Amino acid sequence: MQRRSFIPTALAASQVRGANERVRLALVGCGGRGRYVAGFAKENPNAQYVATADVYVPHAEAAAKQLGATASVQDFRKLLDRKDIDAIIVGTPDHWHAAVAILAAEAGKDVYVEKPLAHSIVEGRKIIQAMQRTRRLIFGGTQHRSAPHFAQAADLIQSGYIGQVKYVRIWNYVNWHPDTIAKVPDSPVPEGLDWDMYLGVAPKVPFNQKRFTATFRNYLEYAGGTITDYGTHRFDSLHQIMGLKGSDAAPKSVSASGGRLLLEGAGNAPDLLQATYEYANFILTYEGINFNSHGGGFRTPGWKYYNAQGDRDMPNGMIFYGTKGTMVAERVGFEIYPEPAGRGDALPRCQPISVAAKDATREHAIRFVDCVRGAQPPNATAESAHMATNIGHLGNIALRTGKKLAWDSKTEKFDAPEANALLFREPRKEWALI
Repeated sequence: MQRRSFIPTALAASQVRGANERVRLALVGCGGRGRYVAGFAKENPNAQYVATADVYVPHAEAAAKQLGATASVQDFRKLLDRKDIDAIIVGTPDHWHAAVAILAAEAGKDVYVEKPLAHSIVEGRKIIQAMQRTRRLIFGGTQHRSAPHFAQAADLIQSGYIGQVKYVRIWNYVNWHPDTIAKVPDSPVPEGLDWDMYLGVAPKVPFNQKRFTATFRNYLEYAGGTITDYGTHRFDSLHQIMGLKGSDAAPKSVSASGGRLLLEGAGNAPDLLQATYEYANFILTYEGINFNSHGGGFRTPGWKYYNAQGDRDMPNGMIFYGTKGTMVAERVGFEIYPEPAGRGDALPRCQPISVAAKDATREHAIRFVDCVRGAQPPNATAESAHMATNIGHLGNIALRTGKKLAWDSKTEKFDAPEANALLFREPRKEWALI
């Protein structure tokens, strides 16, 4: 049997897969998030794991045991030529996403890439080009796309239910102050870890536990900080809810303030980043804070907000401000608050709405398997994931340059050479794989 890949660019399918045939999977990057997503994909009755790969051998072996895979390797490249692998789930740190995704697609595999899609804007574009060139599916791990309540929110906003929306606010708050990410000294490389491969395209440095596993996200060498980690999901939902695709899902300009203001622990990502984006028809502001967890939105009693620590905080969220009402949205649901009475009875208003929901990582991973089989079209492509990821990259670049930058979404270039220099990082030569 051959298999079919749905490609969002309307390229003709080069292969067709039987609807009842199993999808043989491999997991590359076997840390906590990788195993979490891979475990949900396994719940699809048409999924079967064949192999796992991780630069840290104990992680690869643990994932193989969890997923029922018969093989585990340290170097994912050993899996690329295997004909018994149809698709790969990428759960590596951000700076490895592009290389794994592109090499897997070139080897004829379909690919699920965790968010953010890539470590840089240029890498993200290379992933899209690989998808188009190889006619393989590269599926973004932006699971909000598989949550029905976000689709409902999009219908309401685009129908004008809350009126004209000219201002949107997105925020991510978490309190790591003073020592949640305390520094630790460099130490010997743990047995079973290929540290040089872990660093990959990033600069070579001694092993440090804080640069490894979950806390790698605090280092700009391997990730983009809170704005690309937590923000990417909500930027993608912003585009979905506002009905923006392609070059429309990009701002015309960006400016940012903040920096590393309070945290003295491990890492170099900003602990405060406030960015303002001018889209064609509205303004977006973003707040990423790492020394306070309250956020600042409406809070519905009984709803279990992601990362909430108390009974009043709302650490992550989106607010759409319309002329008839206000929508507060998050992965746990959304609510609409009509504009209050006053200033004349002629003021148009909407009716209140409250929709409870849950995180859709499970549904998203299961759907990926169905997309590989040809049973469903992809709802989160490399293109949409790239446009969402770019918003975080743009904010980081604006902060680093200290300038208000004009952005051309068609050329993916700024109006400032110092900003364009940050669109891509030259890799170490031995790891220049793409």
